[in-house]
Amino acid sequence: MSNKHVLVVDDETNMRRVLEIMLQRMGYCTDSVENGVAALEFLDTRDTDLVISDLKMPVLGGLGLLEKLRAGGNDVPVIVITAHGTVESAVEAMKLGAFDYLLRPFDVDALNLAIRRVFAAGEVLRQNQFLREELDRGWGGLIGSSEPMRQVYEQIKQVAPTRTGVMILGETGTGKELVARAIHRESERSDRLFVPINCAAIPADMMEAELFGFDKGAFTGAVRDRVGKFELANGGTIFLDEITEMPIALQSKLLRVLQEQTVERLGSNRTLELDLRVIAATNRRPQDAVRDQRLREDLYYRLNVFAIELPPLREHPHDISLLVEHFVAEHGGRRARLTPRALDHLQRYAWPGNIRELSNMIERALVLTRGDTLDVEHFPLAASTAAHPVTGASSTSTPPPDLSLGLEHAVEALESRMIRSALEQTEGNKTKASALLGISERSMWYKLKKYGLN
Repeated sequence: MSNKHVLVVDDETNMRRVLEIMLQRMGYCTDSVENGVAALEFLDTRDTDLVISDLKMPVLGGLGLLEKLRAGGNDVPVIVITAHGTVESAVEAMKLGAFDYLLRPFDVDALNLAIRRVFAAGEVLRQNQFLREELDRGWGGLIGSSEPMRQVYEQIKQVAPTRTGVMILGETGTGKELVARAIHRESERSDRLFVPINCAAIPADMMEAELFGFDKGAFTGAVRDRVGKFELANGGTIFLDEITEMPIALQSKLLRVLQEQTVERLGSNRTLELDLRVIAATNRRPQDAVRDQRLREDLYYRLNVFAIELPPLREHPHDISLLVEHFVAEHGGRRARLTPRALDHLQRYAWPGNIRELSNMIERALVLTRGDTLDVEHFPLAASTAAHPVTGASSTSTPPPDLSLGLEHAVEALESRMIRSALEQTEGNKTKASALLGISERSMWYKLKKYGLN
């Protein structure tokens, strides 16, 4: 049985019944009403995937129904059927937004083909919308000519053409999602969707529904069917970012999905076969996460078939000039030159937030400068710590502030260092770090974003 719901609108009782039987045999859920007014009332309270409406009906016919639906902002697809078809009525129906127009008598195959075209077009629109949102969300690119980055490029070339699962390791902000996208783009699945999921950003009680979807009525608040991310990614690639932040109980369900290559929506007994590639990522050491029971050992071995470890920015500082050039163009839309003195400061800075922090810092610098030159004073955080770079995760010392920066920027530099130190001491646990600093979690998230540390 399909999850799709079809509403039949016809003033003839026998025709409504015939259409419902035909649709139910095709596997669709159905309801029926006798005219356009009843259809509008029905659609105000129920979600429907398709309306099949007669053209000529008392009270409100098919054209009137179409007109009122579109005027009210309802874009549900409509197929119009009639025994009294004319070219003029067909043209009018299409102008009003009908998807298709069928003349009676029609056979089951003609109706089935028309319905399949509706749902195929809907899938394309849904994927296009998803892609537009992903493009809007994207930032930066894989940029760098250093030896560490060349090794990453070589690994991408090796694994992309295969069906092998990949585990991407690296600190926050090193570009793990960009590597995952590059693997997808170079694979045989590049014409299908790449669906990213940030396991750290989804509330635990919502994650199962987000991953696997749900049917209407599956739980309180499930007022309509929802396609899960696994179903959406079918045929393409799914990217599970920060996999160690997924609740351990849900990891067992994820493992079963990966082993059986099937998924069921919550509240449904319909099993969907999957054909997708899984790429996972984490900013933790996977072995430590397994030891700390943040990652199931069997899931780790399932995901970690081919590992790619991204270097932190401090290990390839000579790529900074290329990255700055890219981010200047991306954020500024104008030409701005980095002075040699500023480049030296940036290359000696520790970059705890890595490439994402650099992107944020360039955006801020472009706001601070009024000309076409970016100098040391436009990078107060980097300038204040470049002379005292953090060389390892164990460093917690706090160098004295550079008073030439002024009070505001000096305070920001100190605040950024204290947050990094708290995160290091709590192994990246933001809740514990905020408690250690005596601030709320909300304030912590704001400051992480402000300084490019999230």
